[in-house]
Amino acid sequence: MKKRNLVESLNFAIEGIIYVLRTQRNLRIHFAAALMVLGVSLFVDLSRVEMMVLILTIAMVIVAELINTAIETAVDTYLVFEHPLAKIAKDVAAGAVLVASLSAVVIGYFLFFNRLNPLASMVIQRVAQSSPYLTVAVFLIVVILIISVKAVTGRGTPLSGGFPSGHSALAFSAFTLITLVSQSYIIASLGLLMALLVAQSRLESDIHSLFEVASGGILGILITLLIFQIVKLYV
Repeated sequence: MKKRNLVESLNFAIEGIIYVLRTQRNLRIHFAAALMVLGVSLFVDLSRVEMMVLILTIAMVIVAELINTAIETAVDTYLVFEHPLAKIAKDVAAGAVLVASLSAVVIGYFLFFNRLNPLASMVIQRVAQSSPYLTVAVFLIVVILIISVKAVTGRGTPLSGGFPSGHSALAFSAFTLITLVSQSYIIASLGLLMALLVAQSRLESDIHSLFEVASGGILGILITLLIFQIVKLYV
């Protein structure tokens, strides 16, 4: 077997990461979350040690997902039929990813909560007094805009499939409304969980791609925030 040089080894390693990104939805989600967290970190003045902890945490989650994919691929390569031990190997590898992800959430909470809490509280207090009719108006506007975008792109039907995901847009719009109005981080967290479950259901049923679901969620959040900002300026 030919011995690889450093450049070839590096190239193979990068090819492995690219393969997992192309084939594994979970790693794409982890990468998107990592980009979002790193973007937020630029504005909250983390110390050097905190930044190191953040980078190591992100690396831990991504490495766990890479190892999980490697184990699943190796097991599937050597086994033609399902075997209980193969299932255990896959479940344990998936469990490692879950532990790493939950640990990352806890670490992120300790790193960002105190820095983002004052800003979030200020936003919530400013919009909490908005008219309750605004909620209905926001949902109607989101529905109309999503259907309009689908009509322009010509993909999917108004209520199923296509770009962007209407269910995801409404779910994350609802999450944004709950966050702005409830003044409760527990309720807001439940709203986020429900929105993520809706998005996951659209992916699992193969009705939408990750891009369509993510686009719908982002549009729902941005439209809702924009409407609240406009109301705050003129009401």
